[in-house]
Amino acid sequence: MSDNRVITSIFEEFQKNLDQEQELRETIRSTCKEIDQLSREVLTVLQVIHNNEPAIPQACQKARDIFEKVRDGYSKLKEAVPDHEYYKYQDHWRFMTQRLCFLISLTIWLEKGILVTHETVAEVLGVSAVEQRLGFHLDIEDYLVGLLQMCSEVSRLAVNSVTRGDYSTPQQISKFVMELNAGFRLLNLKNDHLRKRFDALKYDVKKIEEVVYDLSIRGLLPASGNADAASMSTE
Repeated sequence: MSDNRVITSIFEEFQKNLDQEQELRETIRSTCKEIDQLSREVLTVLQVIHNNEPAIPQACQKARDIFEKVRDGYSKLKEAVPDHEYYKYQDHWRFMTQRLCFLISLTIWLEKGILVTHETVAEVLGVSAVEQRLGFHLDIEDYLVGLLQMCSEVSRLAVNSVTRGDYSTPQQISKFVMELNAGFRLLNLKNDHLRKRFDALKYDVKKIEEVVYDLSIRGLLPASGNADAASMSTE
């Protein structure tokens, strides 16, 4: 009987831990679902960039308003996830965070035409930019995947800009993506997912180059733009 009581006690403790674990995962899943819905709202808001250029500033402001709610969501995640256990639960928010990195980087590029830093994205999300053993942080890989996703979106923007008679935006996109591509080539990427995502960047670059070159041969670019397109064609 004594041994049975000991075994029962041990397994009752196991069940208690399993219940607590399940409860925590449900809390994390629920919070991530709320944040993910907000990210989809931002994605919908920013789709206006492809067909209504005058509305872009208002779309960016609306996106920033939603990012404030996203920040509150990440604050809940930080409170829920125990210290030292970030990577144990990371799969719950990994892809959602990558999408948000893409949306934040796109918003800031639309506003200022610059590459957002890892630190700035972390600040918008309200998390630490430093990978650390304690506390919630923005993983560098998630940030980089977000940038690659942004490249796909702006390559689409380059094409749609031409259809509405905007010939300067493709030039701006071309310069930006080429510089970003050069930056990624400095990295020795060994992670399979990130490496495959980077490999897709060459197709985005090619699409943008074709748009700019087509504008050039049609005489729709200023002299500097023609020179840049000619340079691309010889590479």
